[in-house]
Amino acid sequence: MARHNVAELASGAVVLAVAGGFLVFAIANTGKSFGDGGYALHASFDHVDGLALGTDVRVAGVKVGSVEAIRLDPKNFLADVTFTVQDGVKLSTDSSATVATDGLLGGKYLDVAPGGEDKMLAPGGTMTITQGSVNLESLLGKYIFGSTSKGGDAKGGDAKSGDQKAGGSIAPLK
Repeated sequence: MARHNVAELASGAVVLAVAGGFLVFAIANTGKSFGDGGYALHASFDHVDGLALGTDVRVAGVKVGSVEAIRLDPKNFLADVTFTVQDGVKLSTDSSATVATDGLLGGKYLDVAPGGEDKMLAPGGTMTITQGSVNLESLLGKYIFGSTSKGGDAKGGDAKSGDQKAGGSIAPLK
């Protein structure tokens, strides 16, 4: 009976050691490390679709920080994003931030393009040059169905009356 308990204890220790190894591996490969906070910056966007807490902040495709907070500004109804940047990365006051997509169907990230000014953003500073996320469905819809212009619909008819120009196959409702 004592021998049976020793075997169970040894196998339990092996399982815990393997689980601990997996945990260390997972933490090491997430790109996060404890204590490298960097400094916080802010930016306001009209759309931040797909951007989430913990999303990468990249400069030239290299991760330099992460998104820390996203909230709606009740005064101007813009999305206020707070993000961190590594201490060694200094950004000028004319730097820009864009909500970008990682490939055609990839996730979103915050792309920062450094500017050329000599004055640098201080910790807690705000980027004023921003571009929100692009809605892929809206772009595809405009491409497929055409864009409306001069009060007409995509087929050239008057959007208000439902009439269509020559060759139309839909009769107006009565």
